[in-house]
Amino acid sequence: MTQLVWNGLFVGSFYALVALGYSMVYGIIKLLNFAHGDLYMLGAFSGFAVLSALGGVSTAMTLPVLLGVLLLTMVSTGLAGVVLERVAYRPLRGAPRLSLLITAVGASFAIEYGMRIVAGPDPKVYPVRLSGTSLEVFGARLTLQQLVLIGVAVVLMVGLNLLVTKTREGRAMRAIALDPRTSSLMGIDVNAVISRTFFLGSALAGAAGVMAGAYYGKIDFLMGFLIGLKAFTAAVIGGIGNIPGTMLGGLVLGLLESFGTYWLGGEWRDVFAFGVLILFLTVRPTGLLGERVTERV
Repeated sequence: MTQLVWNGLFVGSFYALVALGYSMVYGIIKLLNFAHGDLYMLGAFSGFAVLSALGGVSTAMTLPVLLGVLLLTMVSTGLAGVVLERVAYRPLRGAPRLSLLITAVGASFAIEYGMRIVAGPDPKVYPVRLSGTSLEVFGARLTLQQLVLIGVAVVLMVGLNLLVTKTREGRAMRAIALDPRTSSLMGIDVNAVISRTFFLGSALAGAAGVMAGAYYGKIDFLMGFLIGLKAFTAAVIGGIGNIPGTMLGGLVLGLLESFGTYWLGGEWRDVFAFGVLILFLTVRPTGLLGERVTERV
């Protein structure tokens, strides 16, 4: 039981990191950015390129080098998210939401198959893979690498929550989420805040991509598709647009998958996850911490 809980929390932390980008963008401009999962893939390949350029990394320096690559990848992936918003979404911001949704799907395919052209169709073995001895805690087998990765994920998520709730930038984001036109009249640069929101969400997705590549040891150009759907599921479970709810949704989805795999078998893992999504959309579409919002006419 303890092992299942730990496995669920570990996987759920990756889901939560990627889902935060979905939730932030939807909370501000009501856009489901289905290209967000591919920014996770882009982050994994950016880390792969940097680590390959560095050549060999000694075992003692693996973790410090990975943290440096993590920061560099977050910046590059964040900038990619800004470019995506500027080129694909900003010109259509006043268009019907269906147009934005179709554009997001098109951007997803463009990023996926653009990377296929650049990196090739074959999976890549990550230049550095985290591995090591394990320790047993209450019957669960934990590794130092898992603890470090989940610690990094928690630090990034808590840092984002503090930024949104305690800083001037966060107040601007929340104001635009409530009423973008009034925010503009009050002197807030709406376009700049939205661009920075895309930067933050994309940077977190890129960080998750690097950590997944270093832990699992293999990446490919389609790796962002499924986790993008899982992150969307996590955001819906927690309450899309609600940052603490999104974090909770990621962890809940990880736990549900862990126990569902144990009960039903690995081949039912994705069926179980998306079945839970349908259940939440039917029973509680606002999610665990989401609130009902009345549309103003």
